[in-house]
Amino acid sequence: MRRSRRSRRSLGVVVLALVAWIAPLCGCGFALRTSQPMPFSSIAVTADHPSGVVTVLTRYLGEVVRPVAPGKDGVAPDVILDILQEARQKNAVSINTSGLVLEYELRLKVVFRVRTPDGHELVAPTPIDQMRSLSFNATDVLAKDAESELLFNDMQNDAVQQLVQRLARLKMPTRVVPVPAVAPAVAVPASAASVPAPAPGF
Repeated sequence: MRRSRRSRRSLGVVVLALVAWIAPLCGCGFALRTSQPMPFSSIAVTADHPSGVVTVLTRYLGEVVRPVAPGKDGVAPDVILDILQEARQKNAVSINTSGLVLEYELRLKVVFRVRTPDGHELVAPTPIDQMRSLSFNATDVLAKDAESELLFNDMQNDAVQQLVQRLARLKMPTRVVPVPAVAPAVAVPASAASVPAPAPGF
């Protein structure tokens, strides 16, 4: 009986680990693919530190992603999305009389900004907060670690969906088309125009 329970527990750990590994791959591809139109034709996505949100969003946007600093013959992107922060937190919110954790609160905070290559800020630094609850069992630590990673991936994908929706609502600045300069016409005084030219020989 004990062996059977251990076998089922081990199988559960393996299944959850596989799900946690596969979930981000699904989120980066098929699950997020939509035909939502964007108000720009190209965008650069940056982050100061390694970011799962940047990875998922870049794969979602696909061909419209451009480098911030294009090559010699390249064209600058219409807009730049900066991921200023992507932080994970795991806090104990419930403890039993023995001091063992019964429940964790998982949080993901993403702060982003949208600007043009010339420095015009279209969206000021804005936070996106996600939260999930995770019940904990000390006898299934590996399974709960896999479940925790799965929940963080889910929050990451939700953050990307919110980013996509906000990008779709961007108000792009109006481009001013320069008008070629025209030399001003020289005004002729009325008095000069009314004086007849002198006759030849006088």
